[in-house]
Amino acid sequence: MSENNSNENNNRESVNFIQKIINEDNIKGTYDSRICTRFPPEPNGYLHVGHAKSICLNYNIAKKNNGTFNLRFDDTNPSKEDDSFVESIIKDVKWLCPEWEGKILYASNYFDKMYQYAIELIKKGLAFVDDLSADEIREYRGTLTEPGKESPHRNRTVEENLDLFDKMKTGLYKNGEKVLRAKIDMSSPNINMRDPVIYRILKESHHNTGDKWCIYPMYDFAHPIEDAIEGITHSICTLEFEDHRPFYDWILSNLDDFKKAPTKQIEFAKLYLTKTMMGKRYLKRMVEEGYVDGWDDPRMPTVTALRRRGYTPEAINNFCEAIGVSKAQSVVDIGMLEHAIRDDLSFKVPRTMAVLDPIKVVITNYPDDKVEYVEAENNADNPEMGTRMIPFSKEVYIEREDFMENPPKKYYRLFPGNEVRLRNAYFVKCEDFVKDENGNVLEIHCTYDPETKSGTGFKGRKVKGTLHWVSAKHSIDAEVRLYDYMMNDEDYDKSNFLEKLNPNSKVVLKNCKVEPTMADKNVGDRFQFMRHGYFIIDKDSTKDNIVFNRIVSLKSSYK
Repeated sequence: MSENNSNENNNRESVNFIQKIINEDNIKGTYDSRICTRFPPEPNGYLHVGHAKSICLNYNIAKKNNGTFNLRFDDTNPSKEDDSFVESIIKDVKWLCPEWEGKILYASNYFDKMYQYAIELIKKGLAFVDDLSADEIREYRGTLTEPGKESPHRNRTVEENLDLFDKMKTGLYKNGEKVLRAKIDMSSPNINMRDPVIYRILKESHHNTGDKWCIYPMYDFAHPIEDAIEGITHSICTLEFEDHRPFYDWILSNLDDFKKAPTKQIEFAKLYLTKTMMGKRYLKRMVEEGYVDGWDDPRMPTVTALRRRGYTPEAINNFCEAIGVSKAQSVVDIGMLEHAIRDDLSFKVPRTMAVLDPIKVVITNYPDDKVEYVEAENNADNPEMGTRMIPFSKEVYIEREDFMENPPKKYYRLFPGNEVRLRNAYFVKCEDFVKDENGNVLEIHCTYDPETKSGTGFKGRKVKGTLHWVSAKHSIDAEVRLYDYMMNDEDYDKSNFLEKLNPNSKVVLKNCKVEPTMADKNVGDRFQFMRHGYFIIDKDSTKDNIVFNRIVSLKSSYK
């Protein structure tokens, strides 16, 4: 192989197994080089980061192949669905895919067609109305090692089934009194093919169709029909649907409208994150029982919570690209998600100084009424972000941990007799300190050297410690919320996860001190607090109380 060809191969973008399938279909002309994907959520809850992986995957595949991407609500179960969930999902998808201009569709808009397709199956002798109860159907179904038994109603005539199905539609029966089942094979090794239910009676008002229907299609029946109606070429879903694929294909192969180039279902592994509970029902329990402060609590893995916490759509997309897509189920280290947001914000957001646990430093030889402004870079990694001017005065706040009365070796911060630099300002030397009656340090007294001002070219002695600070006279009080991992360790499951919740997943700090430059900032603005991490102004902020959420620390604390 020539060197040029070798370099060309090395520079080629890696292709995942889904893209390989698409490439093969394009070569064969299966869909006339037309690619259409979709994200099909049920509007019965809030999306989480696992859904974000599916959204990004489907959207990016369509985008890379010059195709289209649909958001389609699988709203076939009115007992669990709500317009508020519809609105939140639309918001999440548009946030994750800001350039998307595709369609917003609803399975419920196809209910009339689905009903006609059910009739088509009845007329072909491929569906029947059953009187067995849900428990009886389960009992007749058999097990993984034993075949099922046919329902005694399986051999009703086509005419009788059409009549009964019509009566189901007109509301003559109670919930659960009858169902429509596909007629396939009760001895199939795949339980999903043992005459699955495709319609049930459910006398519930629907968020989209109101009271028009009292029978609703089951998801496994509706899903392939929705895909086919919309012209979806590749129906990309998670691995739990792999065993449902034979029924998906069975539906499309037995309905006349969809036999030519039917939609292809492809399964990939779900996203699981370390230190994070992902199950929707368990997240719901945490919300309802007050373990978190709602679906958008920044500790939650929901998309709305990640947005509130300060994550960006670019970071989530980059994370999803980095973890890739495969058939192998695995758990992804949450540190990869944190790396994605650090990497994304590093060049985007300004730096600022914030003191979270303040202790006052009095510079005894600094003029009492003097205030000067020192220049600070907004982002040392991105000079184009410019500089800001910060007030400096006789009294400043530093972090309590930056002073020790009796420090250990190699402690380079402030202690009696030691000199440090106040970032962007002067060298100061600790001369004394004041304690309260309990021995707690209340105040540190220092002197400063006016010859050491930053930016003046001072080349005298050097110091090993540089501290961030804010002017006491000019600082703004703030509330800072430090968020950590949801779960305390990895030894948890659905039966004990509440016992394993991290009790320190949210720490609220009051009376923090931030630069006066924060006075004109808005909810949603992001910053890097020097030495502390990345933060965002939370929606709980008021004119008198600015609230910051920690997005992520500067370095991973994950072990």
